[in-house]
Amino acid sequence: MSIAGAFVAEAFVAEAFVAEAFVAGAFMLPHPPLIVPDVGRGEEKKIEDTVCAYREAAKRIGEIKPETIVLISPHQTMYADYFHISPGKKAEGDLGQFRAGGVKTEVWYDTEFVEKLCRLADIRGLPAGTMGEREKKLDHGTMVPLYFVEQYWKEYRLVRIGLSGLPLIRHYELGQCIQRAAEALDRKTVLIGSGDLSHRLKEDGPYGYREEGPAYDRRIMDVMGRAAFGELLEFSEDFCEKAGECGHRSFTRMAGALDRIRVEAEVLSYEGPFGVGYGICCFAPCGGDPGRNFGEQHEEKERKEMRERRAKEDAYVSLARKTIEEYKQKKKRIPPVKVDLSIGKFNYLIEMLTRYTTSNNEKISETATKLKEKLLRYSIPRVTEEQETFVDIRFYPNEASEIIYMLLVNTEDIEIETNYYEVLVNARESLKQDNSNNE
Repeated sequence: MSIAGAFVAEAFVAEAFVAEAFVAGAFMLPHPPLIVPDVGRGEEKKIEDTVCAYREAAKRIGEIKPETIVLISPHQTMYADYFHISPGKKAEGDLGQFRAGGVKTEVWYDTEFVEKLCRLADIRGLPAGTMGEREKKLDHGTMVPLYFVEQYWKEYRLVRIGLSGLPLIRHYELGQCIQRAAEALDRKTVLIGSGDLSHRLKEDGPYGYREEGPAYDRRIMDVMGRAAFGELLEFSEDFCEKAGECGHRSFTRMAGALDRIRVEAEVLSYEGPFGVGYGICCFAPCGGDPGRNFGEQHEEKERKEMRERRAKEDAYVSLARKTIEEYKQKKKRIPPVKVDLSIGKFNYLIEMLTRYTTSNNEKISETATKLKEKLLRYSIPRVTEEQETFVDIRFYPNEASEIIYMLLVNTEDIEIETNYYEVLVNARESLKQDNSNNE
């Protein structure tokens, strides 16, 4: 085994691993700027429970006296496929954009921790590092938690990390790397998962009302109150997007840093009077627990479900999958994949792509938009000898085919509001007419 391989085996898959108290505490904290009196100017009194809970959480952090605070912020630099970790020795910020320029914070970064974390992420195969900084100033997702923390403790170094559009399990795995970095450096570390909950709780709220908003808040507060971190990985992207949540990936990464650790969870408060949910929870580590290996449990469940889906694949979907896998392994251009779909399956595929076009993930949204346009323009309606109608779609394996495969094997029951097959037929008739007029 190589040195790197031995390191991975030792650091990540040792079944006998028992966590020590390097991660000394973790806190789920919201970041509404108005909770700071200079910003709220009295409005903060409408969320008095949140204010009191925030002070209690900050007090507990002060009692821990952490050497390092790892703060995960949704408003830090974010990429679709990369975890950005703030570089440099120090940074500062203020709440000037919220009419409170006098509220300022200056922090020193834990450069040794950052270096170790980047190395561990690289070994784990996670795209994370200090490249690509867009804004050096501290964001309000960082400023608001530190405003309270620094009333009780200032002798810490900060590690500030943004989110990404990568799957939840990758966020959880980066959390595991945070835990290993704290262990390797023998650093007493506190995690802060900065994030508001749903932004769609009330009609007069900033983003209006959707039923998924209150449903998300009830579910996330229940999950965090039980420290049932494995369930964080079961929230679908569609549900989270409709709920308009802010901090789910922050909470998931924080949970990863508590992998295999038994914790005492406490819900301090929940409020949402302005149409945005604010939840505060504290997690106190109290020994190792190998049974709380939620990342491994999730991946095993995913593998099992994949085996079951593959067993049900028809010949066309199987061909699509195998072609994609061949492309990913060999990284070469190969002929386009041809898949024949029933009208129902075609309508389902385009409906799901339509929903992905509004994704908060820019990369997914752009890919889905282009793919939908292409399939509605170039797919071919056909009829078999038995007079059965189907649709012939074709695509290159390096052309968003993973999305197509994922949607074709999806068994979700959804309501399809548009007959996309009819749209396709009409588009092709118009194309034929245009060609005829040009001859």
